[in-house]
Amino acid sequence: GSAGRFRPVRERVAYLPVMDDSQASVPVFLTAHEVADLLRLPLRTVEDWRLTRSGPPYVKLGRHIRYDRDELLVWIRERRHG
Repeated sequence: GSAGRFRPVRERVAYLPVMDDSQASVPVFLTAHEVADLLRLPLRTVEDWRLTRSGPPYVKLGRHIRYDRDELLVWIRERRHG
């Protein structure tokens, strides 16, 4: 029957290493929409920054643009005045 075809998820991912807080954290990637929301700016501003190469660093994965959250925060801090 069909009951034998499916294994519990627990068995399929048992090979994944267990990470704790002392190990490297997994990067968090944001979309342009999420960056705009986070900074409370129009999406067009974020797009213009990318097109003029004046904005935060980004990665291009195929046709998808993503921003590393930690790099974005560093970029913001570098622009602090006062």
